[in-house]
Amino acid sequence: MRFTLATVITALPLFIAAAPRPAEQRSTAIPLSKLSSPVNADKSVNFENLKSHIAATTAKILRGIDDNFEKTGALHPSAVKGAWKRDAGGLPLVSLSDPRDRWFGTISIGTPPRNFAGMLALTLQRIDVILPGPQCDNTCDGHAIYDPEASLTSANVDRPFSVNFVGGASSFGNRYTDNVTIVGLTATDQTLAVAAHYSVALQIQRFAGDGLLGMAPQSDTMANQSPFFQTLVSQGQIDEPVFAFSLAAHGPELYLGGTNPDRYTGDFTWAPIIPPGHWRVNIDSVVGNGQNVLTNVLGVIDTGSVVIVAPPAHVAALYATVGGTRVPTNPRFYYFPCDAVPSVSFTFGGRSFPIPAETVGMGPYTGDPSQCVGSIIAGNVIRESPICSRTWIVGTPFLSGVYTAFDLGNMRVGIATLPAA
Repeated sequence: MRFTLATVITALPLFIAAAPRPAEQRSTAIPLSKLSSPVNADKSVNFENLKSHIAATTAKILRGIDDNFEKTGALHPSAVKGAWKRDAGGLPLVSLSDPRDRWFGTISIGTPPRNFAGMLALTLQRIDVILPGPQCDNTCDGHAIYDPEASLTSANVDRPFSVNFVGGASSFGNRYTDNVTIVGLTATDQTLAVAAHYSVALQIQRFAGDGLLGMAPQSDTMANQSPFFQTLVSQGQIDEPVFAFSLAAHGPELYLGGTNPDRYTGDFTWAPIIPPGHWRVNIDSVVGNGQNVLTNVLGVIDTGSVVIVAPPAHVAALYATVGGTRVPTNPRFYYFPCDAVPSVSFTFGGRSFPIPAETVGMGPYTGDPSQCVGSIIAGNVIRESPICSRTWIVGTPFLSGVYTAFDLGNMRVGIATLPAA
């Protein structure tokens, strides 16, 4: 049976104590391909698609702030004071970004293994492995079904699950364990959430994937279960607790168990994670057309965001420096002459990394094709919860121009330059 599974790579800090190394340890590369980006057929920007994507992207960051309050009773120091409100209800909340912005890889589950083309949603999510099961009602029609009875290694742990997602998606069902394999790396007895119901947002008309596979820290998964990547580390399946992304247009890949030296050049610049929540690091400066525009801002590294989202005042200051103008009909967006693309770079650890010129703009503005809409977008408050007052969500417009490593053992993010084309 062929499956399509949306694999969600969460970006949250986690310290992993390395298990004793067995005789054979491995690392592996997973080739990725992308579905599409939020543009129209003529390559002009689709603002409605972008607005939905930005809402989901900022919501997941806000949820990280809310999670910290629930666990510690304190707001994150960068949160906007006086504008925060707790989510109601006791169910854990995570968010789903636009399925059109996900990546494809290969994955299998069970014994004998069932192979399928898995959709890798490389984003900041906190989700266990969720699959539609044989008891699912008609809401799972059109999706491939995971049947525990067909696997020799499955086990029913007899624990129900129920989860709500920011944006309205939800699911419930029962928990099992089984073997999960990605390109030869197997997590045995991995906890699975086998769904008996999918809400509209997860049904085939809205959601191309059959399920989700999260790699969140154990404390942030739906039932405090070991996530896939942590299971690989604890079972000695990989060389080191590091995974890395190359999201360049030529041959994007996810690398598990270290970094792929063929995909970067020179040394990494490492930035320590600023807890709590997410892969949040300090950005020393934001530079536009050679001028320092901002200093000492925070950046959440988000491989699932097709834009860069920043506080409105920061975005206004940047575009004022580089010659951008606010889009009249969509004030959160800015454009600039397509024949005068500005240069924008981030400085991490004293080292400057530019946003590639081809991703500084997303495409022409439909009202004036001579103007290109910038990929740096103004984002603010959603549902009365705060976005951090100086936090940028650093998405694929920047990440496509660098090689990024996520070191769970040392709680840091590494950035390196790509080899010359």
